[in-house]
Amino acid sequence: MRKQKRKQSITLIEMMVVITLIGIVGSALAFNMRGSIQKGKIFQTEQNCAKVYDILMMEYASSGASLKEVIARKEAILAESSWCREGSKLLKDAWGNDLIVQLNDKGDDLLVFSKRIEKHNR
Repeated sequence: MRKQKRKQSITLIEMMVVITLIGIVGSALAFNMRGSIQKGKIFQTEQNCAKVYDILMMEYASSGASLKEVIARKEAILAESSWCREGSKLLKDAWGNDLIVQLNDKGDDLLVFSKRIEKHNR
């Protein structure tokens, strides 16, 4: 007499358990990604602010124009700058809002910031 080999198969319940576990792991990863995306946008905006500040201060130092004149011409200065490819895009934060460029209280330095980052830092 020959012994028959028993073929093992996956039951429906086992398959449902595996699919449920995959769903739980996937949702946990998606939840964590949301925080990472926010941190990435904050980092990108901070880098844009620093780059805009550097370019405008280099223009101020090399051209002899006043800080008010530099602020008034910021779009043109960034568009003509050889330090970046698309200077006009630097004046936007990662959420698409305009960066704010203004004089500090003493009037001897520039402030470049995003209102959106101000909300996150509070």
